[in-house]
Amino acid sequence: EVQLQASGGGLVQAGGSLRLSCPASQATLDANFIGWFRQAPGKEREGISCISYNDGSTYYADSVKGRFTVSSDSAKNTVYLQMNNLRPNDTAVYRCAPYPDCSTLGVFEKHIPDHFLSIYKGTQVTVSS
Repeated sequence: EVQLQASGGGLVQAGGSLRLSCPASQATLDANFIGWFRQAPGKEREGISCISYNDGSTYYADSVKGRFTVSSDSAKNTVYLQMNNLRPNDTAVYRCAPYPDCSTLGVFEKHIPDHFLSIYKGTQVTVSS
């Protein structure tokens, strides 16, 4: 099974920035689209960004478009999520996961079984006002 560990979260003031990292094996990156999703307490999961590792195509939810940037570094086998101009409502646990296709962003993450969250380990992002 594919295990991914997101990192780079923390506490930041509104308007600040964070960069999340998602290292993965070469096989995982070559075979999959990598998506980022988040979940705040009491809210459903939200798919926010996805990258096609092979051709670099990127996708964003409207809620983060223009503020977040997804990228990859083939030398480090890592996908990044640069988050700028953070807002209090960006507060959530952020996770990365392989997606079947980036066109499923917004749907796929809602159907990931809860027990898979133990292998898609998240990082907490807290934005204070």
